[in-house]
Amino acid sequence: MSRKVVVTCAVTGGSSEVLAKHPNIPKTPSQIAEAALEAAKAGAAVVHIHVRDPETGAPSNRLDLYEQVVKKLRDAATDVIINLTCGMDGSVRLDSLDPLRIDKTSTLKSPKGRCIHAIKLQPELATLDCGTIAFGDSIFVARMSDLREMATLMRDAGVKPELECFDLGHIESAKRLISGGNIDGPPLFQFCLSTGYGAPALPIVMQAMREILPPGAIWAGFGCSADQMPAVAQLVGLGGHVRVGLEDNIYLRRGVLATNAQLVENAVGIIERMGASVATPAEAREILGVVKRG
Repeated sequence: MSRKVVVTCAVTGGSSEVLAKHPNIPKTPSQIAEAALEAAKAGAAVVHIHVRDPETGAPSNRLDLYEQVVKKLRDAATDVIINLTCGMDGSVRLDSLDPLRIDKTSTLKSPKGRCIHAIKLQPELATLDCGTIAFGDSIFVARMSDLREMATLMRDAGVKPELECFDLGHIESAKRLISGGNIDGPPLFQFCLSTGYGAPALPIVMQAMREILPPGAIWAGFGCSADQMPAVAQLVGLGGHVRVGLEDNIYLRRGVLATNAQLVENAVGIIERMGASVATPAEAREILGVVKRG
């Protein structure tokens, strides 16, 4: 039997810059849910959800917007695993003139404030970014105390954390959560590659990250921009699962803007040509160790 590969689609992401480049980035809850369902029909077993301000398209972390998206997905006839981001409201920007002062554009909230939508809506999965990292002039904050609290809140809500790792050191932080009892069951890792601020999407990097995972870990990864589809092939070859979608890459090919469904279809084609097959949502739940919610 061919190996089953779980495909995740990251539907819209949390970037402001992309709005000027792609006029059809999903913005409203209805658009985000519709794009997620189209991706599911194309072969994605998991949809990774950010929300945006419906009027401006700016990144948002409003509970009411997540509620609308989740309800539309759960009410739909199409079965799909819901993965909510908990990577928003975690950034600090220092004042350019006085680095000891926090700039007013900072978004950092308490650990509970950053994952309250996952606690209340109880998706199957929610992301947990496992390390402090600089994104340009903004610093994403993930202290061990923050990670422990967020992981415990997710565990108590029955939500499986997807441990997002942008560098090798983030895997070590995640392993501390596991050894400390903050993560139940086989852990799920996501290698976040070629973001421009962490590890590049190179085979040697993927292999190194895979080699230091704890025993029994489930793992996936993604590459950004032009690295998205090459990373699919490399990750599948190394035994991992994959993620594609407009959050990470907006082009189908050079100069041609993509839809989420088209990116999923491309990934499915690569997976099948490599002799593997794409997991259904039911098969993916078994692989990931989650049960259907809602």
